[in-house]
Amino acid sequence: MIELVPAIDIIEGKCVRLTQGDYNQKTVYNEDPLEVAKMFVDNGLKRLHLVDLDGAKAQHIVNYKVLERIANRTNLIIDFGGGLKTDEDLEIAFNSGAKMVTGGSIAVKNPDVFSSWLEKFGRDRIILGADVKDNKIAVSGWKEETDLQLNDFLKSYVDKGIYKVISTDISKDGMLQGPATELYKQIMADFPELYVIASGGVSGIEDIEKLDESGVHSVIFGKAIYEGRINLRDLRRFV
Repeated sequence: MIELVPAIDIIEGKCVRLTQGDYNQKTVYNEDPLEVAKMFVDNGLKRLHLVDLDGAKAQHIVNYKVLERIANRTNLIIDFGGGLKTDEDLEIAFNSGAKMVTGGSIAVKNPDVFSSWLEKFGRDRIILGADVKDNKIAVSGWKEETDLQLNDFLKSYVDKGIYKVISTDISKDGMLQGPATELYKQIMADFPELYVIASGGVSGIEDIEKLDESGVHSVIFGKAIYEGRINLRDLRRFV
């Protein structure tokens, strides 16, 4: 059964969503992310993907107080990402209640630091972010495209012990046009040892069903909930 991971993105302490990572295409859905998190708990969900968009822009952790508040007042297992660049950032995140952290740009731009996190904090707590555009890795909130091929990038970290990866097809994110199912099937075929977390494009319960049928291990989704395309009660059969 696929693992369901609702997402909360944070700007200025508020629950927001961007379209394709564009800060100019921002919608505020709730002034209090804790209210949203409690709604997830009330419907049996156990995981949360919390993204510090202010941190991503500032290049260091910013919204750790929001993380702390949600962690202290719910039983959600939280993975946290956005602007994590140093050991100190990770220690703040873990001390604030994150069970896992996600690193994407840092894994491309400073692989030595990211690799050291696997040893220092343990691979159970470190998730690799692999954001993709035209089969190439994109970084810095998708503002920068690289020449790094997805498979080469994944192989380099599989060899170092990574086993959880969040992959977002940038063309799909926030568009509510369906996830990149074929991309995830290809990743699983090439790297059967990886725990693949799909992200981006989920438009309704049918997309989650298709990902489940294809064998994808986990799925992150947000906008479909906030836009009313997914009723949280309908997710209970996956929990």
